[in-house]
Amino acid sequence: MIPQLFVESIDLGDGRSITIETGRLAKQADGSVVVRIGKTVILGTVVSARKASPGIDFLPLTVDYREKFAAAGRFPGGFFKREARPSDNEVLTMRLVDRVLRPLFPSDYHAEVQVMIQLMSHDEDVMPDALAGLAASAALALSDIPFETLISEARVGRIDGKFIINPSRAQLELSDIDMMIGASTDSIAMVEGEMKEISEAEMVEAIKFAHEHIKVQIAAQERLAAAFGKKEVRTYEGEREDEAIYEKVKAASYDKIYAIASKGSAKHERSAAFDEVKEEVKTLFTDEELLENGDLVSKYFKKVNKEAVRNVTLDLGTRLDGRKTTEIRDIWSEVDYLPSVHGSALFTRGETQALATATLGTSREANQIDSPSEQGEEKFYLHYNFPPFSTGEARPLRGTSRREVGHGNLAQRALKNMIPADCPYTIRVVSEVLESNGSSSMATVCAGTLSLMDAGIQMIRPVSGIAMGLITDGDRFAVLSDILGDEDHLGDMDFKVTGTSEGITACQMDIKIDGLKYEIMEQALAQARDGRLHILGKLIETLDKPRTDVKVHAPKIIMRTIPGAFIGALIGPGGKVIQELQKATGTTIVINEVDEQGVVEILGTDPDGIAAVLAKIDSIIFKPQMGEAYEVKVIKMLDFGAVVEYTEAPGNEVLLHVSELAWERTENVTDVVNMGDVFQVKYLGLDPKTRKEKVSRKALLPRPPRDENAPREERAPRPERRDDRRDDRK
Repeated sequence: MIPQLFVESIDLGDGRSITIETGRLAKQADGSVVVRIGKTVILGTVVSARKASPGIDFLPLTVDYREKFAAAGRFPGGFFKREARPSDNEVLTMRLVDRVLRPLFPSDYHAEVQVMIQLMSHDEDVMPDALAGLAASAALALSDIPFETLISEARVGRIDGKFIINPSRAQLELSDIDMMIGASTDSIAMVEGEMKEISEAEMVEAIKFAHEHIKVQIAAQERLAAAFGKKEVRTYEGEREDEAIYEKVKAASYDKIYAIASKGSAKHERSAAFDEVKEEVKTLFTDEELLENGDLVSKYFKKVNKEAVRNVTLDLGTRLDGRKTTEIRDIWSEVDYLPSVHGSALFTRGETQALATATLGTSREANQIDSPSEQGEEKFYLHYNFPPFSTGEARPLRGTSRREVGHGNLAQRALKNMIPADCPYTIRVVSEVLESNGSSSMATVCAGTLSLMDAGIQMIRPVSGIAMGLITDGDRFAVLSDILGDEDHLGDMDFKVTGTSEGITACQMDIKIDGLKYEIMEQALAQARDGRLHILGKLIETLDKPRTDVKVHAPKIIMRTIPGAFIGALIGPGGKVIQELQKATGTTIVINEVDEQGVVEILGTDPDGIAAVLAKIDSIIFKPQMGEAYEVKVIKMLDFGAVVEYTEAPGNEVLLHVSELAWERTENVTDVVNMGDVFQVKYLGLDPKTRKEKVSRKALLPRPPRDENAPREERAPRPERRDDRRDDRK
């Protein structure tokens, strides 16, 4: 018997609707749903262990999002025809969902939770990542897993001033906003996106627009859960507590921590002072007590530390390093730091430092994107590396982390719209984080901007970035500019904003508390703008505009468009012509066919080599015009004529027949011309008999008078008969 299907619908208000259904698929999961819109089908499931593993004091949440190639009727690329490690786009979608869900589980719930979201069918007009948060939350709504509040996510675009919910990829090409918002009914939890220099007020307006649609999606989840039959929330064993130990730890440490936090100090000095207080607290307990309750002592010390540090900011308006809430750390930067790269910059803000490099190449170096939901290429891309030494740690390297993918993507989105559309280069920026104490992704944006300008990329405008924080106790709040790593960990918000002097280019916001008011968000954005402009001023002090040209050792790129019919001639049989040309000139040549035209990219460091390639192209595409005179050079002698080469198009050869050398009869070709002779010829088009190109030397020479008394064979030839002459007789 087919199980009963429960379905709820969400009207997007523009003729489209999303359906959420449950009851038939993946019934052994704690919660499962199928989300549909158009031809897109997404399966969302959630499972949680019944109890936490021993010694776990955090939530082991895994969010996994995968796109099946079969969903788009395609085979996986590469040698192994099987989906393997997640793509960057899949990782970014996982992060979008994880960042909204993670704060909404009970703080003492430590059982393993696995959320799996799979794209099972793809529609070209639907971007599936905008539905992943809805699928995850709906699956949780149908489970018995403890969860504080339902959420959903939505993408916002704007075309011609009108907001669009969950736009298609084609619509996003026309949009000046691409923003993903995650929220509950009451508050915003996550914002991430890129914009084309919009204002702070426009950004808030877009968030509010998405929030209204998210409320409708959450109401549909609630209706589905009610129809399906809401399960009773499972009981679980929470964290062990001991109020007496907490009070003892607080009494011994709060005032000391408060004093350390209020005097302002550097990261390692402050950390050592906190560790010293912790050791003093431990001496208040016997070895037997620490053996039994050492985990509680450590947990309560962290709790007291967080409370004291936050209160210093709320009470005194000062921070761990002694700054005021609106103050930016000291900044210094340097360009052209690495002598052999195409562009480089070192950016240091406080105890955070990033070294960025820019590398220039042809379209052959474009980043290829090949996933079920997207195919294409990126001519500008950015990679971010976060080695353990940047925080003074020694830990294993296990490949690129999700964090590195996410931070690199944010910096890439911040910069990409400031690369001119007519920039001929493929550009790769790499940021190496050398020190980190707060917002290395924003340091990457700043270092990336300087490295691009140092490389001679004519950016529309330079971009800077800043990370904002928030501390609130419900009644009081403080918005913090340029947050430290500790402030990120202890605070209630991490709000990264990038932009130019004209507006915002990207943002990423994570909220760790419920009920963030729009007034606080607006204040954070206004404060962020002041900070961004301050940092931008520091960048301009280092390099006020892009270098006028690329560096001497960096490749220059010249673009040339040729008729499509000549592409084969430039490539040659088996690539022989282009390969020999690259070897002889020391250049890289790439040819792409666009709209039946050949777009040729010539990349090289030697101007003479580039000039030689251009000359060869001119030669290949050279097409003489009927009746025009051209200079030629004799390159080969034959019994019946001479092979000549157009001097303005070396390599373009044509036969000058012996009959076209002179008006007089020519017995030997060498009587008139010899190897290396240079002279003018007239182009006569195609010979109607041979269908080959015909040129004439004699056509440019004065015709000798006809001597009627001379023997017939010595007379000057009669004028050629005109077959097109008209009979003018009356």
